Amino acid sequence: MTTAAIADGAALLRTPLHDLHRELGARMVPFAGFELPVQYPPGIRHEHLHTRALAGLFDISHMGQILVSGPDAAAQLERLMPADIAGLKLFQQRYSILTHPSGGILDDLMVTRLSLEDFLLVVNGACRVGDLRHLRAALAPGCTVKLQDDQALLAVQGPEAAPVLSSLAAGVSHLRFLQAGEFDLGGVRCLVHRCGYTGEDGFELSMPAVDAEPLARRLLAHPAVQPAGLGARDTLRLEAGLCLYGHDIDATTTPVEAGLDWVIAHKYRQNLGRARFPGAERILGELSTGPARRRVGLLPQDRAPVREGTELRNARSEKIGAVTSGGFGPSVGAPIAMGYVAGRHAAPGTELAVEMRGRAHAIRVVALPFVKPRHHRA
Repeated sequence: MTTAAIADGAALLRTPLHDLHRELGARMVPFAGFELPVQYPPGIRHEHLHTRALAGLFDISHMGQILVSGPDAAAQLERLMPADIAGLKLFQQRYSILTHPSGGILDDLMVTRLSLEDFLLVVNGACRVGDLRHLRAALAPGCTVKLQDDQALLAVQGPEAAPVLSSLAAGVSHLRFLQAGEFDLGGVRCLVHRCGYTGEDGFELSMPAVDAEPLARRLLAHPAVQPAGLGARDTLRLEAGLCLYGHDIDATTTPVEAGLDWVIAHKYRQNLGRARFPGAERILGELSTGPARRRVGLLPQDRAPVREGTELRNARSEKIGAVTSGGFGPSVGAPIAMGYVAGRHAAPGTELAVEMRGRAHAIRVVALPFVKPRHHRA
C-alpha cells in the first residue's frame, strides 16, 4: 500500500487500484485511513441498483487480511471469539467477532481455515492495526500473526457475479456460500470466497497487490460489471440489515443486543463452562435472560431520511433509543434505518417517533432485513 499526503498534513493510504479509480472518475474520500472511492459518475443509486440487477466491482483492499498460524491456532482463537474455530473444515469460512471483557464487540470479522494450522482473518479496515496488536498480545507465543499488506481484496457482488467469474475459472460457480477455494482468474492466482456485504450472491477475491489492477480491468471489461464505491456498499448493506462497525456495533454493544447471537457456537450454548472468550459470562447470560436493548429495523413513515444519532421516542416522548444507521434504500424505494431500542419496544409494528428540524416524524419498528438476501447456499 502507498501513502498520500492530504491538506492537513495527515497521510492517507492508497489501495493498488487508486490510479484506476481516478481514471474512472471516482470521487475519493478518506475512509478507515485510506483514500477510497465513494462513488463514480453514474452515482450511488445507479451503482446500487446495478449491483442488485447484474454485478458491481468493489475495491475493499482497505480491509485487513491477517494470517494466524500455529499448531494451537484454532484453540487460541477460540479464547478470543465465540465461534467454533476448531470445527472449521478446510476452506470453510465463518463470520465471528472479537469480544471485549465487558461483553462488547472489538471487531467483527470473517475467518477461514486455510490448512490445519493456518487461519485467515479479514477484519475491518479501521480496526486492522488494533486487531493486529490485540491478536499478538493475546495469542500464545506458538502462534504467528501477520498482516498481509502485500495483498489486495476485491469484491464482485450481484446475481451475475458467478457467471462473470466462471468465464475466467469454471470451478468458481461450484463454491457454496461461506466456502473458499484457490483459482486462476485470467492468469491471476486468487483466494476466492463466496461471501459479501451486500445481501447479494457474490465473491471476495484476495490476490497479490501487483495483480489487482490487471484483474480489475479484466472484470470491468465484462458487460455485466460496473464499478461501485463506498456509498453503494453502505446502502446495500443497510438494506440487507448488516452491521457497520463503529456505528451499529462497537465495544459497548454485545452480540445479543445486536441480534448477532447466532455467532455463538452451539458447544458453548450446550455447555456454558466450556466458553473461554472474553465477556462470556455476560453474553451467555443475555442469551437466557434477554438484553436490555435490541437492534431493530426502522421504517420512517414519510419521505424524510433519518440519520445516525437521531433519538427514538415512545408515545410519551420519552427517549427509548437511537438510530445507528440511516438513509434512503434505492431497492426499497424509501428511507430506512437501524437502531437500538429498549427491549419492550423492539417488537415489529411498534410505533415510535423521531424529531427532526423541530417536527415529530412517525417511524415504525420492522423486521430485518429490508431486502431478502440471495446467498448461494445450494
